[in-house]
Amino acid sequence: MSYPGYPAQAGGYPPQAGGYPPQAGGYPPQAGGYPPQAGGYPPQAGGYPPQAGGYPPQAGGYPPQAGGYPPQPGAGGYPAIPPADSWGGGAGFPTFGLDNLSNPGFNAGNLPAMRGFRGSIKDHPGADPLRDVEVLRKAMKGFGTDEQAIIDLLGSRSNIQRVPMLAAFKTSYGKDLVKDLKSELSGNFEKLVLAMLKTPAQLDAYELKDAIKGAGTDEACLIEILSSRSNAEIREISMVYKTENKKSLEDAISGDTSGHFRRLLISLAQGNRDERETVDISVAKQDAQALYAAGENKVGTDESKFNAILCSRSKPHLRAVFHEYQQMCGRDLEKSIDREMSGDLESGMVAVVKCIKNTPAYFAERLYKAMKGAGTKDKTLIRIMVTRSEVDMLDIRQEYAKTYGKSLYTDISGDTSGDYKKLLLKLCGGSD
Repeated sequence: MSYPGYPAQAGGYPPQAGGYPPQAGGYPPQAGGYPPQAGGYPPQAGGYPPQAGGYPPQAGGYPPQAGGYPPQPGAGGYPAIPPADSWGGGAGFPTFGLDNLSNPGFNAGNLPAMRGFRGSIKDHPGADPLRDVEVLRKAMKGFGTDEQAIIDLLGSRSNIQRVPMLAAFKTSYGKDLVKDLKSELSGNFEKLVLAMLKTPAQLDAYELKDAIKGAGTDEACLIEILSSRSNAEIREISMVYKTENKKSLEDAISGDTSGHFRRLLISLAQGNRDERETVDISVAKQDAQALYAAGENKVGTDESKFNAILCSRSKPHLRAVFHEYQQMCGRDLEKSIDREMSGDLESGMVAVVKCIKNTPAYFAERLYKAMKGAGTKDKTLIRIMVTRSEVDMLDIRQEYAKTYGKSLYTDISGDTSGDYKKLLLKLCGGSD
């Protein structure tokens, strides 16, 4: 049996025909009732009252109602979700759900999203691209460049407010903003500024091309982008890639990789993953058993079975599969992959599992590895800071501090310098 999960939406649940149905014993029915929790659902006799047309979405969440929802703290309004560092199970599951994964309405996949906006960069109220490009023009005009003015402007605008500056600059001054910036800036600061002026799909397509071209392939970059983006995002990236390179992303991947690793990347690049939010625990158990039979419980490894399950199943479903696998054989799936596979396929499969299991923790580890040791992997640092600044940077910061015992802000400060550092710290948004 499939259970509908809670849809994650900033501002609360969308209206549903007939509203959420009343159920004896409260909503949703669970053995012993829905447990009360800090910032969570209070138990109520008779469940939540139905309302014609469903509960309306409202900015800031649901208003208090007699006998209904109390006002709650937390971004995005009701429901407030415990902070990421209080989630248990190591798979994005909250501790209160680990024993009740098959309960109706439970949806592990949506918990981070239900917490409201988790980015560090937000829309700037009243931003106007024509006024903004005046600031940029003034910063670059004459002798010397006012880098601080560029940092203050770009570091306080969302991507949807930055990208129109390209057209506005040409409209106002008849010049190409990118060319002007390239002539005025240099090094990693220039690379970071130019990355911030691309749309998400343009930046991803550029990064994928860069990861493929040349002598060596940056396999970790390919996996990072293809395993963390939605179907719609992957399809848009593929369209941009083909338009800009006169070659499909799939053909580029095929020409640069081989074997089972190539199959893994091509599967991910289809942008065809199941995106239903429902989790059928009986199917999750079957998939966990199939993975065990294809790896640990077999002489040799059936890589195709791993590929089929990891690339086609929904992310909430896979989190349940990972949990069931660990319960069944007492070992994390990543550990089994390490034992069964090697080379690019091993690192690729492990990265896919980590990214799906806990996306912010995966990116925190990528950032940590980009900065630790001699030399900084600036391409990785720039890409992640730009692409996650409006998605889950607050959660990445939380996971970083929890895992490495210091803030991401502190590590960026110690590992970078100058204007580059200043703009990265704007994207980081603060210290934890």
